[in-house]
Amino acid sequence: MPVMDTLLDALDFPHAAPPEGGVMFLVAPGLWWLRMPLPFRLDHINLWLAQDGDHLAAIDTGIAMSKTKKLWEQLFAGDFAGRTLSKIVVTHMHPDHVGLAGWLNERSGAPLHMSLGEYHSTQNTMRGFGDNEDVSRRRFYLANGIPESGLDAFARHRGGFKQVVSELPPDYVRIMEGKPLFIGGRRWEIIAGFGHSPEHCSLYCAELGVLIAGDQVLPKITTNVSVWPIEPMANALQWFLDSIEKFRALPADTLVLPSHGLPFRGLHRRLDQLVAHHDERLDVLRAACATQDGKHGVELTPVLFPGKVLDEHQFVFALGETLAHLHCLEGRGQAERLVGKDGVHRFRTIGPAPTNVELHDVDDPEMV
Repeated sequence: MPVMDTLLDALDFPHAAPPEGGVMFLVAPGLWWLRMPLPFRLDHINLWLAQDGDHLAAIDTGIAMSKTKKLWEQLFAGDFAGRTLSKIVVTHMHPDHVGLAGWLNERSGAPLHMSLGEYHSTQNTMRGFGDNEDVSRRRFYLANGIPESGLDAFARHRGGFKQVVSELPPDYVRIMEGKPLFIGGRRWEIIAGFGHSPEHCSLYCAELGVLIAGDQVLPKITTNVSVWPIEPMANALQWFLDSIEKFRALPADTLVLPSHGLPFRGLHRRLDQLVAHHDERLDVLRAACATQDGKHGVELTPVLFPGKVLDEHQFVFALGETLAHLHCLEGRGQAERLVGKDGVHRFRTIGPAPTNVELHDVDDPEMV
């Protein structure tokens, strides 16, 4: 039986099903679970509401679309019972998490709380990354094996972010690791994570024994960890793996509240599974790169996603994940980067390559 299946069987899911969209469901004293829709194959995000005096603090917001706004309005008119938002805490910059932060700020007056990296990355993505963005994107994709004739497909992905993210307020409250956030008298420790996003913030409350994990630890799917044109040499996977090791310090019976899937216990087992999953993928790439001339990212993407029919959107993330694994191998001294006369970056295995490597089924690549 694959490692993933064995460990998932060992996880404890205290709630068999999620609440209906926009309905508050109590998961711990003074802490509620919300489920909001997403217009993707992954069709939901979990949000959290924490009692904060006479009002509520929201942790993440949902994507900016009319259906989600309508559900929030129903909450204000119904389950909120006259309360409003006191704080808007956003774990990271991806649209399903930050999308309605600006709208909720304007609607309620509640201040936005984000890390420095996530706030400014959201603002930069909304406005583009400067006059040279097209140049850097072109250089990045050509260097990783996209032919000149295929570049237009990547250009089509520009501008989508601001269609599903409301304009952020011009000021915010900065949160950071080592500086606790107090909500309703309870102390929440900030645990910073890297690799999935610039400065992802998970929140842990020892009093409740609860970890609001964001996208750092998900129960049944793996978080997207990619390399992007703005940071073409990033060792994103190693950053991510180093980040999740911080959760080992938390008690084994911690209730994990993930952004996707069901709340669960079994944090340490899930961390073991995530590490094993990425080790398996790294071994597969080491075996595939054991050639004299090495291989580039586009050639290796089908190796990590075998049998997957990827649309343009998915291929962007699949290539990004492939590069994250290749950069991790390079950073560990298990592969070397060869830059050819054509300017393409290829990777060649250093030392003996793994044999008889089998890649178990993997998730379809999405920005999760």
